[in-house]
Amino acid sequence: MKRSLILLFLLSFQLSYSQNFEISGTVLNKKNNEPIPFVTITCRDISNKIITGNISDEKGSFNIKKLPKENLLLTFQFIGYQTLEKKISLKESSKIGIIYLEENTTQLDEVEIQGETSTTIQKIDRKIINIGNDLTATGTTSLEMLENIPSIDINQLSGTISLRGNENVRILVNGKPSNMNTAQLLKQIPSNSVKSVEIITNPSAKHTPEGMSGIINLILKKNIEIGFNGSLSAGIEQSRNLRPEFSLNTNYKTGITNFYLNYNTGWGDYETFNDLERTNINLTQNIDFLSTSNNHNIKFGVDINLNSKSILSAYTSQNFDNNSLTTNTLVHENNSLVFNNKSFSDYNQKDESYNINYVYNFDDKGQNLEVEFNHSITKNPEKTINDEFINPNSKEYNYANNIKDTRKLWLLNIDYVKPIKHGKLEFGFEFREQDFYNQILTDRETASSSSTIQPVGNTDLNYDRSIYSGYINFSKKLNKFAIQTGLRIEQFNLNALFTNTEQGKTPLKNNIFSLYPSASITYNFTEKDNLQFAYSRRVDRPSAYQITPIQEWFSPLTISKGNLNLQPQFTNSLELNYTKTITKGYISFGTFYRRTNDKIGRLLQQGDQNPDRTISSFTNYNFADSYGVEISASFKPIKWWTLRPSFETYIQDSQGVLNNNLETVKNTLLKGRVSNSFKASKKLSFQLSGTYRGKSKNIQYSVQPYTMINAAARLKIFSGKGCITLRGTDIFNNVNFDYTSYNPFIQKGKYTLEYNSIYLGFSYNFGSGKNKIKGRKYRDDNEAQGGMF
Repeated sequence: MKRSLILLFLLSFQLSYSQNFEISGTVLNKKNNEPIPFVTITCRDISNKIITGNISDEKGSFNIKKLPKENLLLTFQFIGYQTLEKKISLKESSKIGIIYLEENTTQLDEVEIQGETSTTIQKIDRKIINIGNDLTATGTTSLEMLENIPSIDINQLSGTISLRGNENVRILVNGKPSNMNTAQLLKQIPSNSVKSVEIITNPSAKHTPEGMSGIINLILKKNIEIGFNGSLSAGIEQSRNLRPEFSLNTNYKTGITNFYLNYNTGWGDYETFNDLERTNINLTQNIDFLSTSNNHNIKFGVDINLNSKSILSAYTSQNFDNNSLTTNTLVHENNSLVFNNKSFSDYNQKDESYNINYVYNFDDKGQNLEVEFNHSITKNPEKTINDEFINPNSKEYNYANNIKDTRKLWLLNIDYVKPIKHGKLEFGFEFREQDFYNQILTDRETASSSSTIQPVGNTDLNYDRSIYSGYINFSKKLNKFAIQTGLRIEQFNLNALFTNTEQGKTPLKNNIFSLYPSASITYNFTEKDNLQFAYSRRVDRPSAYQITPIQEWFSPLTISKGNLNLQPQFTNSLELNYTKTITKGYISFGTFYRRTNDKIGRLLQQGDQNPDRTISSFTNYNFADSYGVEISASFKPIKWWTLRPSFETYIQDSQGVLNNNLETVKNTLLKGRVSNSFKASKKLSFQLSGTYRGKSKNIQYSVQPYTMINAAARLKIFSGKGCITLRGTDIFNNVNFDYTSYNPFIQKGKYTLEYNSIYLGFSYNFGSGKNKIKGRKYRDDNEAQGGMF
């Protein structure tokens, strides 16, 4: 017995001693000898079993302890670099010196393009833009930041987002849904909180098919370093008004748990002027819009590694926005003031979201099951007082509105991934319930067709829809080919009830079963040449705003109303993309074609009671086509200069009815961008960019072209942990909208925006600096806010 105990003790001592060696070294870029941080180092034994591993720190250094005394295989991996394997025979602790990694911008299923500012990755079904240190995006909102990305266009006037010239695009944030209006949501997310932007122009069957032009998914930064870490930033933007901002991102990781807390706030005023002139008569309209905002956004979450195979995550985000809109309107006819109106609207918006996500990994080959539940509630009550001083006794223009606006969303996703040889199979189920309630209580009165005065505008709208869907997706690599194909089935149910004082109760029901196929084929000519073809079927369903038949007063000359009989529009989309990596960058070419059936378009006509007023509504048309070409590139003419040009042209049909006549306009939109990044030293850098947006038109308006120039500078301080940024946006004040119209009236006008500005900001990173990062699977395949909002 004693002999057995002694042998057991000696064996334990030997095993303990044999596991007590360590190795260290430094990982450098072979091209420029610069350190590469956050390289993943994996250590395997002779049977290819993973023993341990680590990650290099900010200086590229690494240290791996508790290694056995035997032959080992070290693997060094980092996105954008060739994987390096190194065999070592460990007899004692040693320093293996410098490990050089070579840049590799093209892989079988993705192409990574390195740039001085941002990084672009072309995958089989999406393009990923990793937001780097783009100076002209510093201190901006996420909405303004998207303006710098090829294929995306922002209408600074309305805040709408277009992808390849089409505004029917899905917006995701971390793949999660939101009830908030897209422009409001993105204005509340500072650009420095965004890690990357995914552009998915032909989504696979795994994605919800809503959004005719595709999906834009914003991935937010998340710090998961060991210990307590974080960053803070503060800045101030000056235009006609002053707009300060502040943000704080923190996390605390210990053991199997990671907690994180993010907070940002911003406040200030934004002013817009609209001047309109009817050229066939002596009539002018001048409107001054002043928007005041004070928003606070808080997000708190936790990730728990339950065991080696499963992760449980949960978070809640709370957004508060106290804002108001003051509108002053003057109308002159024959040089006399005939209308003098002031409207004040007060909003107290609150958006709260709750998310639980569970991932179970069956093995280390990629087989996993993911279950996610998301619930969000948005409340946006509005109180409006409208006063008209020329006719103070008229209840058509002197009234008060009290509006309730509540939106709820429930979302359940179950996804399963099964790896197969050189590919994978994906199955999934999704349930989505969206409830929208809107109530308008008003004392407004207007003249009817018989010239009698009656109340108008008191409405109730319950607009509830549920969607049950399932999908199967298959992908595989065959030599130089990468293939992905899938099918999604959906059952859509709509149950709505509209009630108002004029029409009584109007129920609305709809049940639609649809199939949505998708396919993508990528061919790699060489490691540096990539050709992709993709197809998908998409849908865009009418929003609650588009179907509500109540007339909404925008101005003395414009009234809008919805159409309860609107039907969904369906799109078949084709695209072809080519990417080539060159010595100092890349060049990318893309072209696409889309046909939309039952196209939703505008219906414009003159008012019955006032022939100088335009009544705007919506209707369905047979079909509309759109197609276009995109070219973008990035290269370094010299070591300290990165040049990124891009060019886009989109041609699309715009259809509508003007005074009972069907009108079709083929609009050609040209857009070009050039971004220059200059690195003066390790601490000082500059950026200069320019954007040209050509003339555009629809059935009613023709908008003149404009050019925008931005410039910025950044100085790193505190050993690189902090920086000071100075940025100028639209420094020549050219972003204004000059428009003309010939139908239903001859008129011209101009919107003058408060877009040109100067920004001064400071940011600082703090924390324990141990830099041991553990990866977490981020879901990017949920849908985002629905077309109804």
